Amino acid sequence: MIINLNDAASFLKEHDNYTIITHAHPDGDTLGSGFGLCLALRSMGKKANVINNEELPAKFRFLDVEKQDFEEQTVVAVDIADVTLMGEDMKARYGERVDLCIDHHGANRLFAKLSYVDSGAAAAAEIVAELVELLGIEMNADIADRLFTGISTDTGCFRYANVTPKTHLIAAQLMGYGANAAKINVAMFETKSKTYAVLEKMALESMEFHFDGRCAIITITQDMFDKSGSSENECEGIAALPRQVEGVKVGVTIRERRNGEYKASVRTHDPVDASAICSKLGGGGHRNASGCSLPFTLEEAKSKLLKVIGEAL
Repeated sequence: MIINLNDAASFLKEHDNYTIITHAHPDGDTLGSGFGLCLALRSMGKKANVINNEELPAKFRFLDVEKQDFEEQTVVAVDIADVTLMGEDMKARYGERVDLCIDHHGANRLFAKLSYVDSGAAAAAEIVAELVELLGIEMNADIADRLFTGISTDTGCFRYANVTPKTHLIAAQLMGYGANAAKINVAMFETKSKTYAVLEKMALESMEFHFDGRCAIITITQDMFDKSGSSENECEGIAALPRQVEGVKVGVTIRERRNGEYKASVRTHDPVDASAICSKLGGGGHRNASGCSLPFTLEEAKSKLLKVIGEAL
């Protein structure tokens, strides 16, 4: 059932013993909104933990909070549009048990018992910041750091088209509460591990162009992970690289999974709709940033993607 923000706040006030779940291959928004909500609930005297599908990427470990010991009663999903995005283990455990979903993806599948979805929000963390205010919680620097991280990362440091005047206002308020914007942005956007740097070099060398340079595709294989010493947890930033090339309207990163299948991250410039492209292949997301799974060989995956992209262009 779809609810409004006041209903979501009332739900959080009425329940306790929260498990907050994040999506697989976690980014700054799912983690920032998850840990921010966790600390907010704890400040109300409630018990809450964040459960991740895998180990946190190194640059996000500062967001983590110590686990509490309690019997789980209420499950909340943040920044998760579909149960398939939870990862297999989390999907098996929580796929049919989510009581409340807080999300900003217009393509949300409404898998939770209650869903608050604001597709106009730049990040799930933006929604959580509004919830904190509705809950009457006193914002502090710890909560603000986490929510600012979510907003900053999902907006590409406030560069993407999803940014609104409200996004800037909320970010400014979080800075007023003590969010260390400069430190967070350096860690998120100006710091690379050596293993990631090697992987990025390999990824750029794989770049190929189609449709008179309007589409650029990067491929990341398991062999590249092995040779670089990097991992899937580090490769989030690579998805933005193909779209940065002059003249490119559709940037695609195809990543090989451990099971031999592939996942595509699609980034577009207007007027091309990334969500429309990915929805034709069983995926979805935002207008300029979406993804889909491709259970095919690499050649087949590219062929299917290029067919849909060609139609969009």
